[in-house]
Amino acid sequence: MTDQPPMPTPFPGRWRALGVIAVAQLLTALDATIVNIALPTAQHDLGFGDGQRQWVITAYTLTFAGLLLIGGRIADRLGRRTALLGGLGGFALASAVAGLAPSFEVLVAGRAVQGAFAAVLAPTALSSIAVMFTDGRERGRAFATYGAVASSGAIVGLVVGGALTELVSWRWCLLVNVLFALGALVAGTRLLPRTEPHADVPLPLASAALATAGLAGLVYGAAHAATHAWTDPQVWGPIVAGLAVLGSFVVRQARSAAPMLPLTLFRDRSRAVSYVAIASGVVASFGLSLMLTYYFQAVLGWSPLHTGLAFLPLSAAVSVSGYAVSGVLARTLPARWLVATGVTLAAGGIGLLATLDLGSSYATTVLPAMVLLGLGMGGVFTPAIQIVTSGVSPRDAGVAAAVANVAMQVGSSLGVAVLNSIAVSATRGYTGSPDPRAALVHGYATSAGWVAAALAVVVVLVVAGLSGRATSQHSPSPSGSARLEQEPTEGATR
Repeated sequence: MTDQPPMPTPFPGRWRALGVIAVAQLLTALDATIVNIALPTAQHDLGFGDGQRQWVITAYTLTFAGLLLIGGRIADRLGRRTALLGGLGGFALASAVAGLAPSFEVLVAGRAVQGAFAAVLAPTALSSIAVMFTDGRERGRAFATYGAVASSGAIVGLVVGGALTELVSWRWCLLVNVLFALGALVAGTRLLPRTEPHADVPLPLASAALATAGLAGLVYGAAHAATHAWTDPQVWGPIVAGLAVLGSFVVRQARSAAPMLPLTLFRDRSRAVSYVAIASGVVASFGLSLMLTYYFQAVLGWSPLHTGLAFLPLSAAVSVSGYAVSGVLARTLPARWLVATGVTLAAGGIGLLATLDLGSSYATTVLPAMVLLGLGMGGVFTPAIQIVTSGVSPRDAGVAAAVANVAMQVGSSLGVAVLNSIAVSATRGYTGSPDPRAALVHGYATSAGWVAAALAVVVVLVVAGLSGRATSQHSPSPSGSARLEQEPTEGATR
């Protein structure tokens, strides 16, 4: 009988160390939403315009998306412990800068640096769990804990953001990160296992810079459409430049022997369509949550805390739908119909928001719209991420899941920028009721109409592009990109 290799000795303090990792993940998830509720107050305090407000969100998601694929390589090069502690310290410093920002420009800069350190924290946290927990059953429990924190972060962010804005100050939506990050940093110096750095691990800095700059060009151009026509050079110029830079990134990846982003992932039609579905789902949820935040506070006159609580049905619907799909339906129904049904429900919910006017009520219009959107998004993400992580080689499994996370961040960045521009332009061109609130609602409804139309196109794309294969039950969860630390990057040696 062949001898089996001995099981690696588990790290003795792994469960206490998991607490530090959970806080790190909570910070990255929390900051995707906690500032949303505070935006109207921050805008009034710092005096920036409607056309600029989306940068407070997209500055974070943009750097997060552009640097996420290199984040795992940084952890390999520095060592996971050093990368995680450095990420926590950097996140705390960036949060302090943003929270104390005297101007809009400093606030956006702080948010961008937050996103950069989040791009290091997210893959480092996941890889640390994979290494510390060697027993299969324990690892499953650890990842379940991590997933619960990741999925609840957005919900916590909305409620906590509303409470802090109303009871203390909008600045504490950012400053609270300093307390959590520094606490985790101090605990991490005692609890996290020491790991060896690998100075020979290359960092694809050029590729990361191209990806981030290209995405920034697209978002910058889309954001300028709020104050200029789409045919204005200040709009299409940055967009064309961004596309050119992204084209250079693609060429670089195609020519690399060990690319940061293996383009072979997109040769599978079902996987490529699933990435589109994931990105479109985030466009809908992030873009419209920003619009509804302003609708609740600027039109209905609700407090920040009331606004945060109003979003709870959306979060609950996402959780219920995700559990039902992953626990029951994914075992019996083809992924094509699960994803298509999810996008259809989301389109129906957004379509309801496209009917908003001053006479609409939360109970009859907004609530059913949020429930439909939540049920739809919960039905999209689980099977779509299972598709993108199935059928790939072990060396590409982690990066395939990481690209799904990138799709989420890109969807939120572009979605918020484009939808904000559409809403501001529609509000400016409104000629109906003299009530200024009517113009605002018209802008929000117009944005919702464009999203509903886009999601209808995605439904057709999903039905035509996805195969009928069933989803796998052994794929990584939607909350992260496990095994990212095992993946090759540009210039890596094996």
